[in-house]
Amino acid sequence: MTDALADAPPPRKNPLQVWFGISLWKRILAALVLGAVVGYFWGDGATSLKWMGDIFVRLIRMMVAPLVFVIIASGVAQLGDARRLGGIGVKTIAMYVLTTLIAVSIGLTIATLLGPGVGADLHNAAPQAVAPPKSPAELFIGIVPLNPIKALAEGETLAIIFFAVLVGAGVIVAGKDGEPVARLLASASEVMLRIVGFVMEAAPFGVFALIAVVMGTNGPETFLHVAKLGVCVIIGAAIQTFVTHAAVVRLGAWLPLLPFYRGCMDAILVGFSTSSSSATLPVAIRVAEENLGVKPSISSTVLPLGATIGMDGTAMYVAMLTMFAAQAFGVPLTLADYALVAITTTIVAMGVAPVPSGSLFVLAAVLATIGVGPTQTAIIVGFILPFDRILDMIRTVPNVTCDLSIATAVARWEKEIDVEEYLSRKDV
Repeated sequence: MTDALADAPPPRKNPLQVWFGISLWKRILAALVLGAVVGYFWGDGATSLKWMGDIFVRLIRMMVAPLVFVIIASGVAQLGDARRLGGIGVKTIAMYVLTTLIAVSIGLTIATLLGPGVGADLHNAAPQAVAPPKSPAELFIGIVPLNPIKALAEGETLAIIFFAVLVGAGVIVAGKDGEPVARLLASASEVMLRIVGFVMEAAPFGVFALIAVVMGTNGPETFLHVAKLGVCVIIGAAIQTFVTHAAVVRLGAWLPLLPFYRGCMDAILVGFSTSSSSATLPVAIRVAEENLGVKPSISSTVLPLGATIGMDGTAMYVAMLTMFAAQAFGVPLTLADYALVAITTTIVAMGVAPVPSGSLFVLAAVLATIGVGPTQTAIIVGFILPFDRILDMIRTVPNVTCDLSIATAVARWEKEIDVEEYLSRKDV
């Protein structure tokens, strides 16, 4: 009897178990291929699938305002922990802001020069007109909401960011009295991320419809622009990793570069494979202490903070996507627009959850500064999403090297680094 039970075949999985047993990115990739095939052969008839894409677009739009508010308010509130660290916290935050601004500048420059979105006409997928860019005076006035609840309801992202920063700052100033609100914001951030996970389960269906419509109306040449965007991301990540972060180590810590990159290799590989800064944190701490000679007093304070706000690769990517959207929808940009995009991207990137594809859901906050509305933003998200896993792997690398380079520099400034241990790193 026992042998008969042992020889019995395992129970068959039902279709839902099979579906959810496949990684989400694989399901999205399969939807991309199927949507491209359907759109190619069906042509203009694929527009009949647009309703499915519209539902996915509405789901994304539903998430943007509450997600932006919660993650930015929570992120600013967490800076209170860094403030209590004293000089180390101030130096660390200043370095992260500096490297993030540099990453944004690199992203904007590369995307402007290479123009990945030039010629990628997405108006058929999002026929609504793009709002004309506002004047600098109108933008600054609009940043301050008359009614924060109304701003949340109407998706006024700049006003939402402003109010979220004020809430986070209020939590810091309130000290112990503000700790319950800080915990509430942190919990709300976790809840919102779970809801994002629910929404992402609908991504394969939305991507299928959106890609079918784009392929049916514009043809396969549209996807060449995604390849150009990928090239931009690779170039930008390489510059940020091997130029900006090299300068932090060489000029900031006055240490040779080869031991740094050799010592970081484990963390880089984990970050590349997981596409998550938070998942890389335990490895980054070990690498900093064992390979780079950083004392635990620095690694245990700088690196956890970096996993939250050290998003160089993410900032660069959001800047590139902003340029991609502006080019695809034909939005002209002035120098004032570039400056506003840089500032907004820096703020948003430092609040993005350190999880795969987290940057796509806060892209609206940046695109709103150049007049790209929620519908067009959702189209960009749906268009890029199938390829985001690969791009996410690439841009996570500068996130990791940013954290480790700043930890090394701060440790050097505070005399909390074993230089002999750092220099002894011989192998990869």
